[in-house]
Amino acid sequence: MVVKFLIACMLSSFHNNNTVRYLKTAFILALFQMAAYIGNAQQIFDTAILKPRIRVIIDNDFGGDPDGLFQLTHAMLSPSIEVRAVIGSHLNANDGFDRSKEQAEHAAQQAQQLLKIMKMPEAVPVIAGSNTAMVNDSTPVISDGVNFIIKEAMRTDTKMPLFVVCGAGLTEIASAVLTRPEIENKLTLIWIGGPEYPGLAVPPPGYSTPEYNLNIDINAAKVIFNRSSIALWQVPRNAYRQCIVSYAQLFTNVKRKGETGKYLVEKLEHVTQLLNKYGLNIGETYVLGDSPLVLLTALQSTFEADPSSSKYVTKMAPFINDQGEYKHNSNGRNIRVYDWLDTNLMFNDFFAKLDMFSSRQ
Repeated sequence: MVVKFLIACMLSSFHNNNTVRYLKTAFILALFQMAAYIGNAQQIFDTAILKPRIRVIIDNDFGGDPDGLFQLTHAMLSPSIEVRAVIGSHLNANDGFDRSKEQAEHAAQQAQQLLKIMKMPEAVPVIAGSNTAMVNDSTPVISDGVNFIIKEAMRTDTKMPLFVVCGAGLTEIASAVLTRPEIENKLTLIWIGGPEYPGLAVPPPGYSTPEYNLNIDINAAKVIFNRSSIALWQVPRNAYRQCIVSYAQLFTNVKRKGETGKYLVEKLEHVTQLLNKYGLNIGETYVLGDSPLVLLTALQSTFEADPSSSKYVTKMAPFINDQGEYKHNSNGRNIRVYDWLDTNLMFNDFFAKLDMFSSRQ
């Protein structure tokens, strides 16, 4: 409509010089309107009604398993959280997804590419974290991601709670805690990772040890579990494996929903094809194991805000040894360990938001 209006004004100006001044005014107003439209293209809710109540820093290995990209999409479409930054983190040094020495940069590039497809290229800072794990549990790495976490945690101009949500290793948050220990009581950490707890669940058939995300940086996990007092909500392997979707659901509710949905599912299809090439048949389901990072933040209860639709147990934080195993720690602080997730709310919310978003793209 704006473009048609400008063309009409331009055509009329050939016949009436008095329209020139009006055209200039209209052009300026149109530019403001276009800028406002572009800047709010991602908005699918009335922001006068639904406002952020939680600050979130997203830290994930977007260059690895595509489930992180699904989580990022869901977070960016959730009006109750204010995404302050997206940090691309490294994988294990020998990870099959990316064997390069620039894993964090590649992760940041993947996140930026998704935001570009969503037409949100400038919506949030995208930062590369460290390309390597910590060398021990007392020496922090230096990265822009670490610096951002510290800066955001030390803010005094807002009372909105801060959550750092990690879908891979813990390098950045552990390094931030070692660098500025005073941030420990200024945020809550949600981590997707760690093996099953004895008495709560048994490992799956053919399980790996250490658990995948823990193995990305065992020293960082040792900092968080053994040395810090940071508030921790953990989603271990038995819980994140509950986040299963079928390909039929992905095809119907995601792939058909605009450019963003198509991009996400094609990322998964590419992984499936690679696995098939190497003789691994993963069937017709996929675990979107990073999605609880949105469930436990954006989808908290209306009053007395908390992830009340999911279930957790309070555990004494275990001691993590050099092999990435849990050991009893009589001095461990209490942490939340989620063992049942409301995947119905989580995935139905994602599908609904993506459907609303695709209709506006």
